[in-house]
Amino acid sequence: MNMEFVKKLALPVEVKEMCPLDGKAGKIVEEKRVELESVFSGQDDRIALIIGPCSADNEDSVIDYISRLVPVQEKVKDKILIIPRIYTNKPRTTGAGYKGMLHQPDPTEKADLFKGIIATRHLHMRAIEETGFACADEMLYPENYQYLDDILAYVAVGARSVEDQQHRLTAGGIDTPVGMKNPTSGDYSVMLNAIMAAQHSYSFIYRGWEVKAEGNQYAHAILRGYTNRHGETHPNYHYEDLVRLCDYYDEYDLINPGVIIDTNHANSGKDPLEQPRIMKEVLSSARHNDRIKKLLKGFMVESYIEDGNQKVGGGVYGKSITDACLGWEKTERLIYEVADLL
Repeated sequence: MNMEFVKKLALPVEVKEMCPLDGKAGKIVEEKRVELESVFSGQDDRIALIIGPCSADNEDSVIDYISRLVPVQEKVKDKILIIPRIYTNKPRTTGAGYKGMLHQPDPTEKADLFKGIIATRHLHMRAIEETGFACADEMLYPENYQYLDDILAYVAVGARSVEDQQHRLTAGGIDTPVGMKNPTSGDYSVMLNAIMAAQHSYSFIYRGWEVKAEGNQYAHAILRGYTNRHGETHPNYHYEDLVRLCDYYDEYDLINPGVIIDTNHANSGKDPLEQPRIMKEVLSSARHNDRIKKLLKGFMVESYIEDGNQKVGGGVYGKSITDACLGWEKTERLIYEVADLL
């Protein structure tokens, strides 16, 4: 085998013993999960707002950002349920570049996966304990989910992972809402097949065990735009796209139909300043069409303290080192504007 086995990593149970979740924090997580499940089941008519940096590259600035959401959530709590993004893995199309806190707790230093595992758990726990928010993360590696399974309120499966069977089956064993993105090709059927797989019970191999997943009734779609064969980005948040997804959901007969609109990535052409316009257009579509209104469960927004992005080591506090983000002032204004439209 052409690989070097560097060191054996701690088991999830061992990491949880090193960084235990106390009763108060556990209660916060459970309460947030129940609230979010109510949104996806239609019992709660608020929208979910999954918002935060493209990647969680610095613990202090991420906690600073999430702390700013606390008073905002209080003001919009009757209309919007905020779930902060703490994305500790960064998928890379070519494999090159910064891969997130899991790989590099310090982006300027070499990879250390054990330190990364501890750092990601510590950051999520700090958010719960200091801000009262249970947060979202992307499941880039299904076998790593157990390191965080007791502290996440929301899980996303990315566009490059949604076709992978291990991601689909693991999503079926997660007891919190899981969003399945459309693949980079934009093929809705791939995404809907992933949701169907996640909603059903299966036996499979996971971390060296034979396991049985009971199925996740809150697995749902995330539309993030797509790339055509020429490498050009195209959105899929327009009215016709949403009607088409409604029709697909009717055809597939899935539990708790729902969609989150990812306002960045290919939907915005990676221009974060387009995100407010996209949200407002989608809300207009929902007001015009009751099927869309029923299907729409919320939005995903890439936002940080400063507008834009910078290179690793750029030195600007709270500015993304991966995809460009919407800055705090524009973000705060956007949340209040959206609340007024609901």
